[in-house]
Amino acid sequence: MLRRKPLLPILGLLLVGALLYRPRRRPTARRVFVEGMEAVAAHIREGRFQRGLSLVAGLSSILAGADVASEHYRGSYNQKIMWSPVVLSGAMTVAGVWGAFSTWAARTVLRWTSLATLIDGVVGFGFHIRGIARKPGGWRLPVANIIMGPPIFAPLLFGVAAYLGLVASYLRPEESPVIDPRTKAARLRDFLLRRPPPAWRVELREGRFQKHLAAVTMLSTFFSGFEALYSHYKTNFKYKAQWTPVIMTPLLMGAAGASMKSARVARTWLPGLSLLAMLNGGVGFFYHMRGVLRRPGGLKQLPYNLIYGPPAFAPLLFAACGFYGVLASLMRRETD
Repeated sequence: MLRRKPLLPILGLLLVGALLYRPRRRPTARRVFVEGMEAVAAHIREGRFQRGLSLVAGLSSILAGADVASEHYRGSYNQKIMWSPVVLSGAMTVAGVWGAFSTWAARTVLRWTSLATLIDGVVGFGFHIRGIARKPGGWRLPVANIIMGPPIFAPLLFGVAAYLGLVASYLRPEESPVIDPRTKAARLRDFLLRRPPPAWRVELREGRFQKHLAAVTMLSTFFSGFEALYSHYKTNFKYKAQWTPVIMTPLLMGAAGASMKSARVARTWLPGLSLLAMLNGGVGFFYHMRGVLRRPGGLKQLPYNLIYGPPAFAPLLFAACGFYGVLASLMRRETD
């Protein structure tokens, strides 16, 4: 005679299995975005973002080069050296994009191109000072001649993208699991010569340069904010929105300066004000492009209006200062 299988234990096992079963969750767009941002932040903290920063440096040089090209076109390129930042901005773009795909290019081509661009920015700063001194009254009329003369801090602002490229050349690529990026031959050479790598190179490749980048954020914000001040002063601050970058400049500079002393400020105030500066730069770019399109001819005379209208890319350079602040807030401090 066949015995019946106990029905109650089987049903109990099925019920327990149903309670313990958890279907595999499909990755949502929000989850993918959050995990991607966490991975990017981890790479930045560890100094493994050479490719990304190389690309940022290359794209930033496009904006700086376009702004310089339009300003020098107004000056009719009456000196041959005025072509140098235009040529170097193109070289920086190529080197930055190349460095995003090739570690060798990032460590060689991007490094030397960035160094040449930095030197060119310092030389250009000297020429701009000389240009102001040669105007009627010279430095005895500083306000009038700074406003009407060549933009005094524009060459130094142009060099900020080159600085990022120079920093990127010493970082590690995102996929690198090794802390020490030197080759075996270089490590053996340093061991035999008992020559350890410089401390600043160790800090760079490990992502510990928050104070340094905060100082660069403060300086670049000053350069960009000063350019916005005298540029908007020329139009007598016709629109109230023209005051916003002038007000944002000391706030972001103060947060960046305080971040060099306080890690807490670097984690709280600096990223918040940096994001506001990026937003302000984006809004300013919209207003500047609207001003360009409202000129006679509008879109039909776009090249002419871009040159002689409001500087279209200047607000994006101010937004780039905010980006440097966000980047600094994600770094580790030199003393960690």
